[in-house]
Amino acid sequence: MIEVAVDLGDRSYPVLVGKGVRSELSAVIPNGVRRVAVITQPGIGVEVDPGLPVEHFEIPDGEAAKDLTTIGSLCSSMAQSGFTRNDLVVGVGGGVVTDIAGFTAAVYHRGIRFVTVPTTLLGQIDAAIGGKTGVNLPEGKNLVGAFWQPSAVLCDTETLETLPPREYRSGMGELAKYNFLGGGALHELPLDERVAASVKIKADIVAADEREGGKRALLNYGHTLAHALETAGTYDMRHGEAVAVGLIYAAEVAHLLGRIDADRVAEHYRVLEAYELSNSLPENADHEQLLDLFSRDKKALDGVTFVLDGPSGPEVVVGVDRGVLAEALEKMP
Repeated sequence: MIEVAVDLGDRSYPVLVGKGVRSELSAVIPNGVRRVAVITQPGIGVEVDPGLPVEHFEIPDGEAAKDLTTIGSLCSSMAQSGFTRNDLVVGVGGGVVTDIAGFTAAVYHRGIRFVTVPTTLLGQIDAAIGGKTGVNLPEGKNLVGAFWQPSAVLCDTETLETLPPREYRSGMGELAKYNFLGGGALHELPLDERVAASVKIKADIVAADEREGGKRALLNYGHTLAHALETAGTYDMRHGEAVAVGLIYAAEVAHLLGRIDADRVAEHYRVLEAYELSNSLPENADHEQLLDLFSRDKKALDGVTFVLDGPSGPEVVVGVDRGVLAEALEKMP
């Protein structure tokens, strides 16, 4: 078992990584908790034992469940079951589940404690770490949410062994991102160390900028195009698949702006190849629609905002010209 600390003062918490660490759930439950609400989805198939009275709540499968209707339904069900501020939410599942469980915990009784047990690679290295919770609107992803830190995160790598190949590959898209945020050749590490190294990078960034006022925005590297592809709703792409394509696109934009050279762009292509990820836009991609969606991204500050690579690594760049963005789309495979 590898333990990584997310250092946030009196709200610090451990992230445990390794095979079978979900068995540590009872050990990380805060003092005073009386009951546990386990939130999960059909087919997750991962059992947890909090060692306390527990009630299970299933939310619908898929990204479509990540909306305010689901939050309202969960809060009503928990209220009917008598859950109070002294109780605990545990989210067991992928990023959709951990986002919904965290946001439910953030708003129920104005905030109760929660623990996440992410069961996907994407969830373990990204979605479940850092306290960003939220749901989607028709206008864009994650536009409604809250910062609400968990009491602990249990990244049980045993749960990854039964993931469908495409789901596992989707996680690789987020993993590829960390190669450019200080992770180096993560693909050369054993799985547990690869997950723990990614968690450590994210934990350090979160500790320095919990509410995304500056450095934390770097975690959105590759995500502006990814979120546009997902918001469009017409492309058959998982989140990590979209992020992988977004990394290439961000590199092409940075190259057009003179921030990086051709060798650095080629490095982005090599990293995706190492993770066996596609670097291509969907064949039917509507460039004008994607350009319009960039301005709705939650990072948008003063005009279109991107995280772009540069001489000192990725950084936030505000007000990227639409012409440059259009040209970069034309350069994509």
